[in-house]
Amino acid sequence: MEKVLNKAVFFPSILKSSDIYQYNQHGVCVFPMKFNRRNHNSAAATAQMSLGIRKAPKWWEKGLQPNMKEVTGAQDLVDTLLNSGDKLVVVDFLSPGCGGCKALHPKICQLAEMNPDVQFLHVNYEEHKSMCYSLNVHVLPFFRFYRGAEGRLCSFSCTNATIKKFKDALTKYGADCCSLEPVKGLEEKELLAVAANKDLSFAHTPKTEEPVPVALQDAKVIKTSRPSSSRPNTFSPLPLPLPLPLPLASTSHKAKQDLKSEVF
Repeated sequence: MEKVLNKAVFFPSILKSSDIYQYNQHGVCVFPMKFNRRNHNSAAATAQMSLGIRKAPKWWEKGLQPNMKEVTGAQDLVDTLLNSGDKLVVVDFLSPGCGGCKALHPKICQLAEMNPDVQFLHVNYEEHKSMCYSLNVHVLPFFRFYRGAEGRLCSFSCTNATIKKFKDALTKYGADCCSLEPVKGLEEKELLAVAANKDLSFAHTPKTEEPVPVALQDAKVIKTSRPSSSRPNTFSPLPLPLPLPLPLASTSHKAKQDLKSEVF
C-alpha cells in the first residue's frame, strides 16, 4: 500500500479521468478513488425524490387564498380578532387526520375566494389541542363566526354534506357593518379559560367593572319609578268605589208609612 501511495503522489499520470482525487492539507493528491457512475446516479435520484416529497404541500396548505391565515397560538388568535375591526372573521378548527375536514377544505377555499372581505383563520387541532380544549372545541370540523363589537355571532359543526349551513351563515353575517364600539373578540370567560391553561403562554387581566356613583343610581331609581306619559296603560287603574249598603226591609217600610201620613 505504501508503494501505491508513493506512485500516486509522484506519478500522477497513472491517475485516470474517472477517478475522484483526494488531497492532503498541502494540496498533494494522495490516493485516487474509483468513481461509480451507477451509484452516483441512484444517489442523485434518491436525493431528488426526497426533496420532491418534502416540498409537496399538505392538503390543508393547498388552495389557500390571501384572506386565509393559519393561527400560530392563543396570543395570535386573540390579537387577530381584536385587530380585525368590523370585518367578519371565520375561525376554522381542523385536524390533518380528519376526513371531513379534508373533504370540506376545497369548498372553504372557494368560498374564501368569493368573499375577499372575510378573514378566514385555520386552527390546527393537533398542534393546539390545549387551546381548543379551553375554547370547548371537541368536534371537527368546527367553525366560529366573529365580528367587531358583537363578538361571537354563531358556532356550529359542518361537513361536506351540510355545507349549506356554512353558506347561510356567511350570507347572514357577511354584510358590511360599522360600529363605533371597541372590538370584543373572544368572550371574557373564554379569555379566562385560556389564561388559566398552564400549557399556553397567554396572560389576561380580568376586566373590573367601574362602580356607579350613588347620585346616578338614585337618578335611575327615580326615572324607573316615574310613570311614563307615552304609555298610559302600563299602570293598573284605580279601584272602583264600593257600593253603598242597601236599607233594611223594616226601615224602608217605616219610611213608607211616614210618607203616607204626611200626604194624608
